[in-house]
Amino acid sequence: MNAVTGGLAALLYLLAGGLLAVRLARAGGAAVGSSKGGPLALGWGAVILHAMILAQTVFQPAGLNLGFFNALSFTGWLINVVLLAAAMVRPVESLGIIALPFGALTLVLGLSFATERIVADPGQWPLELHILIAILAYSLLTLAAAQATLLAIQDRRLRRRQPGGFLRGIPPLTAMESLLFQMISAGFILLSITLFSGLLFLKDIFAQHLVHKTVLSFIAWGVFGILLWGRWRFGWRGRTAIRWTLSGFTFLVLAYFGSKLVLELILRR
Repeated sequence: MNAVTGGLAALLYLLAGGLLAVRLARAGGAAVGSSKGGPLALGWGAVILHAMILAQTVFQPAGLNLGFFNALSFTGWLINVVLLAAAMVRPVESLGIIALPFGALTLVLGLSFATERIVADPGQWPLELHILIAILAYSLLTLAAAQATLLAIQDRRLRRRQPGGFLRGIPPLTAMESLLFQMISAGFILLSITLFSGLLFLKDIFAQHLVHKTVLSFIAWGVFGILLWGRWRFGWRGRTAIRWTLSGFTFLVLAYFGSKLVLELILRR
């Protein structure tokens, strides 16, 4: 049953992402803005079906099962929930070209390579809340990295005086930067809550199996913090903001999925 539901969800993810790509490619008229409803509806259908699968694979009677591929699937789902919710009120739907196919990929991997790692027993709600906030922070900062990538392409084409094509379908450069820093600010707040709640809820956040994740997470937190300070103090923008965003995101990926990959799939711990 999960295979059928997952296949349909993956198909809806890909259709939604494909329609958004077509919409962006054909950008250039006022009608473009009214055409995002269809892709977003398909995206919502995909995340609802994806949630039905996660309810069985992640939220188990034994506790919160976040083995590597389950965690990847849950993160892919949450990224798209955040994106679709934001796209209903802000012009961020273009990020769905990246996020929606990514959701399909994580779903298929989660179903194809079932892994089990109970990270919180039933009743450990503070720890579960800590983990969920951490994944939400990661999801927001992933979208920020995607936004920074799109911003880099936009900036490069404008510098080369090639403003046509898909650029007509996305907000102006200043609006894109504003959206980027809104995402980073929200993600930074959640990441701060994650790190400092970890000091309270985890017995030893610097234990041998957690030390790499902890150190890399604090480095990522510092990078994003410096970026926000630089934006406030010196008005950092453009290429500087893009570099700092992607650097912080790289440390964050290494902290969470890099550590899980090494520990669970290579060292089998």
